[in-house]
Amino acid sequence: LPSPIPWSLTQPVTPDLLVSPSSQDGDLGSECPEDRGNWTGRLDFLLSCIGYCVGLGNVWRFPYRAYTNGGGAFLVPYFIMLAICGIPIFFMELSLGQFSSLGPLAVWKISPLFKGVGMGTILIVSLVAIYYNMIIAYVLFYLFASLTSDLPWQHCGNWWNTELCLDHHVIKAGNNTLPVNISNTVSPSEEYWSRYVLHIQGSSGIGDPGRIRWNLCLCLLLSWTIVYLCILKGVKSSGKVVYFTATFPYLILVMLLIRGVTLEGAWKGIQFYLTPQFDHLLSSKVWIEAALQIFYSLGVGFGGLLTFASYNTFHQNIYRDTFIVTLGNAITSILAGFAIFSVLGYMSQELGVPVNQVAKAGPGLAFVVYPQAMTMLPLSPFWSFLFFFMLLTLGLDSQFAFMETIVTAVTDEFPYYLRPKKASFSAVICIALFLMGLILTTEGGMYWLVLLDDYSAGFGLMVVVITTCLVVTRVYGMKRFCRDIHMMLGFKPGPYFRACWMVLSPATMMALLVYNIVKYQPSEYGNYRFPTWAEVLGILMGVLSCLMIPMGMVVAVLQEEGTLWERVQQASRPAMDWGPSLEENRTGVYVASLAGSQSPKPLMVHMRKYGGITSYENTAIEVDREMEEEEDEEESMI
Repeated sequence: LPSPIPWSLTQPVTPDLLVSPSSQDGDLGSECPEDRGNWTGRLDFLLSCIGYCVGLGNVWRFPYRAYTNGGGAFLVPYFIMLAICGIPIFFMELSLGQFSSLGPLAVWKISPLFKGVGMGTILIVSLVAIYYNMIIAYVLFYLFASLTSDLPWQHCGNWWNTELCLDHHVIKAGNNTLPVNISNTVSPSEEYWSRYVLHIQGSSGIGDPGRIRWNLCLCLLLSWTIVYLCILKGVKSSGKVVYFTATFPYLILVMLLIRGVTLEGAWKGIQFYLTPQFDHLLSSKVWIEAALQIFYSLGVGFGGLLTFASYNTFHQNIYRDTFIVTLGNAITSILAGFAIFSVLGYMSQELGVPVNQVAKAGPGLAFVVYPQAMTMLPLSPFWSFLFFFMLLTLGLDSQFAFMETIVTAVTDEFPYYLRPKKASFSAVICIALFLMGLILTTEGGMYWLVLLDDYSAGFGLMVVVITTCLVVTRVYGMKRFCRDIHMMLGFKPGPYFRACWMVLSPATMMALLVYNIVKYQPSEYGNYRFPTWAEVLGILMGVLSCLMIPMGMVVAVLQEEGTLWERVQQASRPAMDWGPSLEENRTGVYVASLAGSQSPKPLMVHMRKYGGITSYENTAIEVDREMEEEEDEEESMI
């Protein structure tokens, strides 16, 4: 460990490599934290964002939401909400991360009074990471189960099956002779999922978790091991893994799509998925559903986008990347709908039942309906393996982002101690979250997973995003924020972004929040209703992330001096060292505000380093001139 450091020097997170030449003759270099690191390849950031956003929800939530909310007509509110809510908030998060090169906790130097927002984000991400990796463990379980010549959920007659079990071969034979009543029967895949994989019959409810399922426990351990090995060296290692995990799902999706549309009855499913019912657009529920799909699909508010952008170079074109990722994510969701519903159409024809009777969302689609459909195809183990391998790669890169967010947030708070030991710290976090997730591997683990899924990232996440939006536009100031983006990209955001940030995005998210509270429904799993204490526990999970905001305010105010109002004002102003991490990128108000800085103008650093002025330095001169003009205006008004 380095020798004790004066308190004043523990604030900045600027590596010694990044201190201006004029300040390198002192002894500061030896007392600066280890370099934070950057992406090593040009596509690392873009592929990481695509991998993070394109996750399990694109496959198992979007197609179902589309068909229940007006089919093809759902695309109208979906793209409108993408424009109002998705793209602007996505761009705001990337801008905050790239401008400051800080994680979701340290970025609140922008307004220390609201540091609790960052704490709330970390709490939400930690809870989501616990259960998200359990879903990856289920996927691994099915992946290994597919490595056989005969899928174990293909037929009845196994020890876990009941008298209600009826497989599709019997139904098909029944169609040729007498109709079979399937209303009181259960498919082999459903019994395999609930009675063998989960062994849910061993638990009477959420208060009775039962025994640990050791095969699930080993799958969870394997999934955490994979995640740890991929984030071992931070973005340097995960940035390379995403070249595979972000692109390979597309190859499998195309294969599943081609196989799906060539099946008999596929058109029936696609028709069901896309037939527009425009009368649905008059319902507020459809618009809310579209906004929710955008909100969760893009992963705004979880800190992952901010974390990834913080490892960019200062002038990375995140404006272009925003549109590539958000539109790519939307197109992937629509494509996934074709792949899913073409197979569901074939399945409904095979079973002789309407498509709406086989269509499900969430785990029911991934672990019951689609595996059952796979058993009806020739080479069923091959298609099953491909499907679950696609789910594995889709889930892993989202999990990388959650873990990178937690690790980056904490190491940016304690750079001197934790950055040199980042690999060990990542291991501690992975082990802690694995141990917390052990309850999910019990016989009643699915009840806990549903509770976490319903409450961990519900209204708490919306409060975090709304607060972030309001703080950046109203407390920090829209003018300042646009000027920061001008410094980075060479242009200011247009009226579309400004209108969304000021009014449309926060108003839409407020409507979402109110709708969620008004239309609150207790959690359920199948026919099981959760007890009151479980509901209260779930609500507390959501409330706790919101409570972090006032708790953070109290701490920030206590650290200031003066009257209460003076303390609030001081705490809401940006910290002294807020701004770009490299001194040559600091212009105007950001000049020489880094500890140890002696350089009068960052432009001089550029000229010494590069021997000339580039287009970005011209932008810096423009920004400086604008600031001087604004200061003159303010003085004349006074």
